Amino acid sequence: MLRRYPHAGEPLTCEPLDQGLLNHGYRVSTTRGAYFLKHHLDDSTGDRATILRQHRATQRLQSLGVPVAPPVEDSEGGTVTEIGGRCYALHPWVDGLHRAGAQLTLAQSLRLGALLGAVHTGLEQVMGVGAGTGVDTGAGAGAGAGAGGRSGHASPDPAETFALIDELLAATRSRRPRDSFDELAEHRLLERRTLLEQHADRRPPDPDGPATGWVHGDFHPLNVLYRGADPVAILDWDRLGVQPRAEEAVRAAVIFFVQPAGKLELGKVRAYARAYRRAAGAGAAELAAAVHRVWWERLNDFWILRWRYCLNDRRADPQFPAVSALAVWWTREYEAVREAFTG
Repeated sequence: MLRRYPHAGEPLTCEPLDQGLLNHGYRVSTTRGAYFLKHHLDDSTGDRATILRQHRATQRLQSLGVPVAPPVEDSEGGTVTEIGGRCYALHPWVDGLHRAGAQLTLAQSLRLGALLGAVHTGLEQVMGVGAGTGVDTGAGAGAGAGAGGRSGHASPDPAETFALIDELLAATRSRRPRDSFDELAEHRLLERRTLLEQHADRRPPDPDGPATGWVHGDFHPLNVLYRGADPVAILDWDRLGVQPRAEEAVRAAVIFFVQPAGKLELGKVRAYARAYRRAAGAGAAELAAAVHRVWWERLNDFWILRWRYCLNDRRADPQFPAVSALAVWWTREYEAVREAFTG
């Protein structure tokens, strides 16, 4: 790999990183510095054309002053290397820390909202054709962080969700031996079924096109690096695509500012949302509609249980207690949450 990047130096060490659910990453030390080597594994985003689009976007965003880490160019000016049918990219190593909402002050929460607003307005400038068209370009569920994101089309059908709940309930009850996770999963599934029965008539309409544009697609704490109080790099642009912009703003806030008990830090949400609306030029009505759609999305979403019981993949299990409690709390505090995003 590094033979294609003569300016990167000779390799010294290559250490696998344990963060990230969809792709593999490595910290590569060379005689000339440190780099992040990304092995693109996700079939939905790992083809060469999709990766090149991500690379071009970050290169252009950097020229606008958005903190990103564009790929290193090889000796021929390319940024994607194919080895054994898989795609790789080399990025500069950026020192920094990930910060969840609990570690952000009100001022930092405000800055985070402004940063996402700058991403959306910047993408509108640099992506050209496609922005605002409402065309789905591959942005999907933010599975890497449990975002539960959708591609901005039809909202979840509760009839389908009821069927999924029955399927997952059967899976939880058949586990032998059962553990505390299985008990909690069964409790939350029954609880969610009751909530859906009570609120089935609140299914939101399909989104309109005008508020749709290019988004990062997976904006959450593991994809933002901080150095001190300042964000220095937005990482992992695999889910770059066209979606309702305000929905990304709501999803990101829900991930950043959820507490372990499943409540949102509404004071920080309010600061973040005000800054986002100002930076992105988004109105309160747009955010209110996004809050409703993401609430409904969360009420119908069981991606963590599907991973565990259908795919036998438990990597996301630690997220389940807070994520599952949030849907219940959000339903109870619906008006307060909407006001935090729109007030």
